[in-house]
Amino acid sequence: MFVSARIMKLGLGAALLFLSAGCFAQSENAVVAEVGGVKVTMSDLEREESAKLLAAHYQYYQTETKALNDLIDKKLLEQKAKSENLTVDQLIDRDIKSKVQDPTEDQMKVYYEGVETGQPYEQVREKILAKIRQLRTERIRAAYVADLRVHSTVSIMLAPPAAANMETELAKASSDKPQITLVEFADYECPYCQKVAADVNKLRADLGDKINFEYKDFPLQMHARAEKAAEAVRCASKQGKFWEFHDEIFRSKELDVDQLKAQASALKLNTADFDQCLDSGEETAAIEKDRKEGEKLGISGTPSFLINGHYLSGALDYATLRQIVDQQLMLAKVQGSGNAGSK
Repeated sequence: MFVSARIMKLGLGAALLFLSAGCFAQSENAVVAEVGGVKVTMSDLEREESAKLLAAHYQYYQTETKALNDLIDKKLLEQKAKSENLTVDQLIDRDIKSKVQDPTEDQMKVYYEGVETGQPYEQVREKILAKIRQLRTERIRAAYVADLRVHSTVSIMLAPPAAANMETELAKASSDKPQITLVEFADYECPYCQKVAADVNKLRADLGDKINFEYKDFPLQMHARAEKAAEAVRCASKQGKFWEFHDEIFRSKELDVDQLKAQASALKLNTADFDQCLDSGEETAAIEKDRKEGEKLGISGTPSFLINGHYLSGALDYATLRQIVDQQLMLAKVQGSGNAGSK
């Protein structure tokens, strides 16, 4: 009766959100179905249907992250206002709205020319003015709050969704370093993978032995040259030049077979062995194994990352990757301290 009343008050859309959020909060041992007397737990669902659920969990995480950042901004403004004996509205009026400059008439007319409307300029002038004021206020507010973050202590513990069925070297290792395993599923022809490559390399360099980096091949069907490029890197790996060739391909973006062979020569590989490896296709099975592993996890696009099993996707910048790595390092430190205390 209570749930029914809540649904009627919230409305259908809000009720669906309310019930959906409840599903995400259920424990692994929660029974979510019963089939012929056999109980199906949340853990069973996540493990056996992970490929269908990972993208949905990540979309929910992105929504949560946006909402959390909005809340953090609100808290920062509240704390700043309180420290100066002001209300939030007074603070915003003083430090943000007072900085907003109205556009010139010419600027508004340029804006008007870009708007698809049949109304004359004079009829929409006030709306244009209000819109430009809003945009400029939002831009100044964003810069103001960013500065507050720099001068405040903000720690985000909200973690990306964990991928089920994920086995990495971290899971097999003891408590020794590295504390972080980062797995990247990528495609050498993917422009987003090419874009993020420099930031991933910086992360590897900055963290040193704190991170174990695993690269997984996930060539997409839409990229005709990606498969052969992945084979080339694996052929280079047989001569101890995996990372050198990997980095060079992402830098040069030269993926035709003759270009791959030229790069092998430039890296001073044994070109006869390299060419034989590449031409024979002997690495295709290993690449397919990586791809199947990714599909089993629910990965469908590149680049996709798993940081200690937590899933992230897209052309993420260094700051985003580093934030999750630092979060996991902090968690490992807390867990390590707890284990030491229990002993």
